[in-house]
Amino acid sequence: MHSTVIVGAGPAGMAAAVVLARAGEHPIIVDEAEQPGGQVWRKPAAPLQPALARILGRAAAAEHEQAHAEFASIAASVDHRPRHLAWNLQGGELFVIEHRRIRPLRYGALLLATGATDRLLPVPGWTLPGVFSLGGAQTLLKDQGALIGRRVVFAGASPLLYLAALQYKAMGATVVAVLDTTALPEKLRATPALAAAAPRVLARGLSYMARLRAGGVAIFHGVTALGIEGQDYAERVRFRCSRGAEHDLAVDAVALGFGLRAETQLLDLAGVPLAFDVDFRQWLPIVDGDGRAAPGLYAAGDGCTIGGAAAAAISGRLAAYAILADRGVAVPATEVAMLRARLARLRAFQRALSRAFAWPAHWLADARDDTVLCRCENVTVGVVRAAVAAPLGPREVNRAKALTRCGMGRCQARFCGLATAELMAHALAAPVATMGRHRSQAPVKPIPLDATLVDEDTP
Repeated sequence: MHSTVIVGAGPAGMAAAVVLARAGEHPIIVDEAEQPGGQVWRKPAAPLQPALARILGRAAAAEHEQAHAEFASIAASVDHRPRHLAWNLQGGELFVIEHRRIRPLRYGALLLATGATDRLLPVPGWTLPGVFSLGGAQTLLKDQGALIGRRVVFAGASPLLYLAALQYKAMGATVVAVLDTTALPEKLRATPALAAAAPRVLARGLSYMARLRAGGVAIFHGVTALGIEGQDYAERVRFRCSRGAEHDLAVDAVALGFGLRAETQLLDLAGVPLAFDVDFRQWLPIVDGDGRAAPGLYAAGDGCTIGGAAAAAISGRLAAYAILADRGVAVPATEVAMLRARLARLRAFQRALSRAFAWPAHWLADARDDTVLCRCENVTVGVVRAAVAAPLGPREVNRAKALTRCGMGRCQARFCGLATAELMAHALAAPVATMGRHRSQAPVKPIPLDATLVDEDTP
């Protein structure tokens, strides 16, 4: 039996592996990607390595290089398995697939550092070619140096809009505008809490805005009535700003981002209870401050609580120390206490950010019936509204899924689930938490039908 298996080689998984390896452990770390780093510390293709500082900025590039150097220093003590998808968790075994071969992994401790994906809000035209998620736009840039377009608008409710816009501008794109859906007074009200929790992070974010404005990029706050138009691809973005003025911008690409949603499916399959978080307006697993979810099961990073890369790395280290402590290994108490304090500050900062960049759930009350809600099954807002309004209509998202197929497709409600719950809550005039959450089921992501089950020790 292996001592520890880590799922995810992003900031949390990498940091945890470093702690465990330095304590004499030999963890297995499985990850879908070709190389470690996750989304934030993603390694660019070799020809782009010299441009890393230009893409990320000097400070972020230094953090990136330090993280990869630390992970490389313990490579001989870690069994890193790239291109491995963890798709089921059952009976004390983690099931992974690689090259159409399903392999069960037995473990003594399992750390789930599964990260997060973009949280998206359906708007008219968001299914047009040329419309990307914010994370997708960054991935193309950081991984291959590719731009989603030459005239790009970044829209939504996320501090990453400003960072991504700067990155695209640095690589030669024309950033037409940043469309921020949170009104400026809401941002000002959140500023004292942000300054108290992490003043340097706040200062960095404000510098992004200032640099964009100095570079001639228009920034709009309190954006509403957002819509994307075009014949065969995104050509125009229409919206209203907080003063009520209507705007029409010519574009060839749009990046949409409304924050992050935690990847909790494996934790759900493991039986870890989830609770609705009123700040992030999503269901998050119940774990202790060091990441303990159940005996032998741990969670870290954005898949546990949305916090960003720095918080993810710290939570990964804490989870690794928790694994060691639960085995009776002495851990550095002073360092653990320091890490807990830093994590608390960063997570407090993230909660304040959730107010400064609020998920505009109220948009769904006025969403057009013909707006596509579930992209996988092509289910519109109107179909779900009609189902809810019908006699004995659904009052919970899983029932709505059964009746309308909304959330039944390839992504398993990853990109429509939160919006569906908000839409139903508005239609029923009920709290969104009472709409429940989509139940997880294996496989958590699609796997080939002709995959073959092999023993863990099969080469």
